[in-house]
Amino acid sequence: MADGTPPPKRIDTGVPGLDDILGGGLPPHRLYLLEGAPGSGKTTVALQFLLAAAGRGERTLYVTLSETSEELHAVADSHGWSLDGIDLFELSTAEEVLGLGQEQTLLHPWEIELGETIKLITNEVERLRPIRVVFDSLSEMRLLAQDSLRYRRQVLTLKQFFAGRGITVLLVDDMTGNQGERDVHLHSLSHGVITLERLTLDFGAARRRLQIQKLRGVDFRAGFHDFAIRHGGVVVFPRLVAAGHHMPFVGDPVASGLDALDALLHGGPLRGTSTLVTGPAGCGKTNLAMQYVSAACARGERAVLYEFDERIGTLLLRSKALGMDLQPCIDAGLLHIRQIDPAEVAPGEFTWMVTSEVRENDARLIVIDSLSGYMAAMPQEAELILQMHELLSFLNQQGVVTFLINSQQSLVGSMSTPGLNISYLADTVLLLRYFEAGGRIRKALSVIKNRGGPHEDTIRELRIDQQGLRVGAVLTGFKGVLTGVPEYVGSGGPLLEDRGDAGKP
Repeated sequence: MADGTPPPKRIDTGVPGLDDILGGGLPPHRLYLLEGAPGSGKTTVALQFLLAAAGRGERTLYVTLSETSEELHAVADSHGWSLDGIDLFELSTAEEVLGLGQEQTLLHPWEIELGETIKLITNEVERLRPIRVVFDSLSEMRLLAQDSLRYRRQVLTLKQFFAGRGITVLLVDDMTGNQGERDVHLHSLSHGVITLERLTLDFGAARRRLQIQKLRGVDFRAGFHDFAIRHGGVVVFPRLVAAGHHMPFVGDPVASGLDALDALLHGGPLRGTSTLVTGPAGCGKTNLAMQYVSAACARGERAVLYEFDERIGTLLLRSKALGMDLQPCIDAGLLHIRQIDPAEVAPGEFTWMVTSEVRENDARLIVIDSLSGYMAAMPQEAELILQMHELLSFLNQQGVVTFLINSQQSLVGSMSTPGLNISYLADTVLLLRYFEAGGRIRKALSVIKNRGGPHEDTIRELRIDQQGLRVGAVLTGFKGVLTGVPEYVGSGGPLLEDRGDAGKP
């Protein structure tokens, strides 16, 4: 650098999450390509790239061949930004031609040769001596060149001009002048390539994702990463790689506060395990999970519930009616309930929400209610399974207890899991079923598997009333358990009755 200090090994992009994917940022003094179809977020990313440097007092330059300064300022205003620290060099349609001595210059693109345009840009760079330059967009250069060989020669000239000047350059390409296809020649000239994509689904908001096509000499995180454009700019949600996130913890049992329930798992699910609570609608799956949430808050541990299906107000009222008042836990900061709209949240963003709660807020218990709502966030089942596998692996390595609520199809009869079956991923599976006995519909609870240790292989009754949950004695007199509608034909002694009945358990 000019003052003799060594250049930084990496520079920040100004985009939250992107530096994480890049392993710390971009190597400086190189030329990079940012490509994507119109509407994918290229201009927003480019402005964030310059604003990150301008915020430190560094000189930056935005060369625009496609958008006017008014359009750029409109983009900035929509995010609450000011472009006062960024020099704008504008080449767009206008009747008035301003001199180069002014801050913003307007020229007629079709009235000058491409070589002269490049010369004007290089002269402005020499005058301002910026640290970062954005060139938007290359499709206009293609139109000016009117010849692929001449266009590529001029891009190579630009690269050679910027080389050795200590400038980091971001070339923006909307691919409209290249029939919507990637320019292989540009990829070979660029030190790194970032591709933005916008996907329109059959229902809900558009999904946006990016990938790093190449980055010479840098070990980056490959694959697609979801991102969103919000007020304040682009936020990237790096794809989760669970390996390397292990944190030492003691895998002790987590109690529910109900001795009979804890006895089913010989003390409760272990820390660092996931529990799948499955059964038909209305059988008490969420109430069972909330019992563990209430107990965790009573121990002073932080719990987070992601609610896809039920409204938060309804959940709080129902839990309070069962003797579990969760509002004090929320007020004390021990419980955080997040209402998730699956039509608006990308799976990568949801994974980022969960991991952030663990890393930043030390969440010790996570409840996802329900998997069917989570599945609605992404129609590609195979990718959903992989993302859930990585998420559960991360939570397990962090010592978090996870509860997954899964609603099976059909209230009675043969039970099946719609679209997504992760029972093989879960460490523990709790199965709830309806059964009939003495002309009443009752609920049964059993443990299907428990990788964390021994468990009961019995069937017990689960009763939910205004005083909370109860787990009854072992029921042995069942008929037709595997049909999906088991019938209890044993004696009435083990069955739970209403609380307060004389002589009744």
